[in-house]
Amino acid sequence: MNAPDRYERFVVPEGTKKVSYERDTKIINAASFIIEREEHTIGNILRMQLHLDENVLFAGYKLPHPLQYKIIVRIHTTSQSSPMQAYNVAINDLDKELDHLRTAFEDEIANHSSAREY
Repeated sequence: MNAPDRYERFVVPEGTKKVSYERDTKIINAASFIIEREEHTIGNILRMQLHLDENVLFAGYKLPHPLQYKIIVRIHTTSQSSPMQAYNVAINDLDKELDHLRTAFEDEIANHSSAREY
């Protein structure tokens, strides 16, 4: 079988950056971010978070090929922001949101466990 090993889907090879930045030379305030070892789940969440930013004119992602374990996120912003700023804000906002979700989940589990009587 010539399929790649399963670990290649999530282990970033040594010497490879997790995220790389490539500025667009044809469009002002546009760039692409290549995120290694991620797929549709992260791409869609990041795209939706970028759409919440009023300075983002376009945000999209693509998975170039099913056997290439990376996504390409494309961001185009207004002159009040840069793609790098929009990306950083979106990542920080998602980090805060996921921390809140984890805390709320753990609190619910703790409440549910303490309310149960055997």
